[in-house]
Amino acid sequence: MVFGERPGPSPRPAPGRLPDGTRDERLQKFLARAGVASRRHGEALILAGRVRVNGEVVRVLGTRVRPALDRVQVDGELVRPERLVTLLLHKPAGYITSLSDPQGRPVVTSLLPAGEFPRLFPVGRLDWDTEGLLLLTNDGALAHALSHPRFHVRRLYHAKVKGRPTPEALGRLARGVLCDGERLSALAVEVLRTTPHNAWLALTLGEGRYRQVRRMCEAVGYPVVRLVRVGLGPLALRDLPRGAWRLLTPGELCSLQALVPGASVSSVASARQGTGARPGAAGGVRGRTPRESSPRGQPRERAPAGKPRESAPSGKPRESAPSGKPRESA
Repeated sequence: MVFGERPGPSPRPAPGRLPDGTRDERLQKFLARAGVASRRHGEALILAGRVRVNGEVVRVLGTRVRPALDRVQVDGELVRPERLVTLLLHKPAGYITSLSDPQGRPVVTSLLPAGEFPRLFPVGRLDWDTEGLLLLTNDGALAHALSHPRFHVRRLYHAKVKGRPTPEALGRLARGVLCDGERLSALAVEVLRTTPHNAWLALTLGEGRYRQVRRMCEAVGYPVVRLVRVGLGPLALRDLPRGAWRLLTPGELCSLQALVPGASVSSVASARQGTGARPGAAGGVRGRTPRESSPRGQPRERAPAGKPRESAPSGKPRESAPSGKPRESA
């Protein structure tokens, strides 16, 4: 049963895309992305007359260039932009969505092979105890577009909750609940499977807010025991094992570009897959629920009313979203 299915708003085009389909960007940003200098140092190079675009010296800050077409030189040396890489990682629980952690906890980038890729950044955030689909990229325009709420990129989560939610509770999740003065809602809520003490729910969100799924389920009286993100826009986690990664295919990259007009498309695409730091980790998500709770052929059913009889796991640290970073929903 699906509650509250409704279409999300149509995305609007992003800036930086020209009528001929090419992208442009500020010259100092291009220099920084190519690894020549920081943006501030790049501005100094421009003001000093050390940068040429198509043979002409450029001294005006804010000059825009087309990386795919324009020839940029610094002190006579041709500048080549850093290759763009976007990959999909199945984040296990127990990893921080960050490049480093002052407390020494494992970070998601430690699951990637050292020295093989440029410096990659997570797109959005998944909490320490949340699993599932996480993109990493050095494509700043793409990361911004996927994280920005105005593009309404859908996120699909499978949540194991304590207790068996009533139809009334599921309806409240779709209509919206008030959490700490903020109204949160799902585009669609569906019961995937129930057990005597728990239920697996599929929740589709139109944007990612801080710990949104957990806060919503807590508000209606059915706290989350386990949370897995299985979809982001046109991308699906499928059977990628926990801790493993793969580069996006050309088709997936094109789908992302269509979803967020104006964003660039990473130039590196392949069906190659890596095992990450935990090749022996079992389990993936195949599109309904995690394997431990979703035998094939199980019919979908409405969860009858009932009070929770099982306590949620305790003792896991909760991570607060750092300031200045986009807050993700899980």
